[in-house]
Amino acid sequence: MSLLQVSGLTKRFGGLVANRDISFSVAPGELVGIIGPNGAGKSTLFDLITGFQRPDVGVVRVDGVDVTQRRPDEISRRGVARTFQKLRPFAGMTALENVMVGAFQKTADVGAARDVARRALSAVGLGERADAHAQGLSTGQRKRLELARALATGPRLLLLDEVTGGIDQATIPGLVRLVRDLHAGGLALVVIEHNMRVIMEISQRIVALQLGQVIADAPPAEIVRDRRVIDAYLGESWR
Repeated sequence: MSLLQVSGLTKRFGGLVANRDISFSVAPGELVGIIGPNGAGKSTLFDLITGFQRPDVGVVRVDGVDVTQRRPDEISRRGVARTFQKLRPFAGMTALENVMVGAFQKTADVGAARDVARRALSAVGLGERADAHAQGLSTGQRKRLELARALATGPRLLLLDEVTGGIDQATIPGLVRLVRDLHAGGLALVVIEHNMRVIMEISQRIVALQLGQVIADAPPAEIVRDRRVIDAYLGESWR
């Protein structure tokens, strides 16, 4: 059974069709990349999977259970977590307090939440910054903070929205190693990413979107040879 099954998702905003009949699956422990030009519907797809938006048509299943009409917190409790393209830390709170917010998804005990948060911060390389306020962290550190907050919910499936977006080139390799380590630990991931070198390096399979539709779903080596993907997104340099 698939951990995540997306079937026929369609989402309209007035006359704009953001997602059209999108279907794909994610197996336990799999790492799937999502690519496509701006406006292809990638972040909207994450919103539909995690309950932040409701599809007009289609079904989202987690472990075979229909979660299409569930709230984000209900879907989170089923083991699905996400990060956002635009970073959303609680700026006036410490890194530890930010991650404790995620930990409270699993426990109401403050001490237990603090322990979970400290482990999550250590896992992403922010253990020594636990008492720093989020507003004082660099963009790369805030990316790691969002990852830690998502990990604190105890997910089996983690959706990452442009994990390397907006950071300097020197910071990217460390984040790529972190994503690989999370995957090696048994976590299933779906990763939206514009950096093709990154997505080719980490993905076992890539789903390509254009104008809200799936135009290809294949291993990386096949994706970069697909004529539809070249024309819509990669350009001739990837042939």
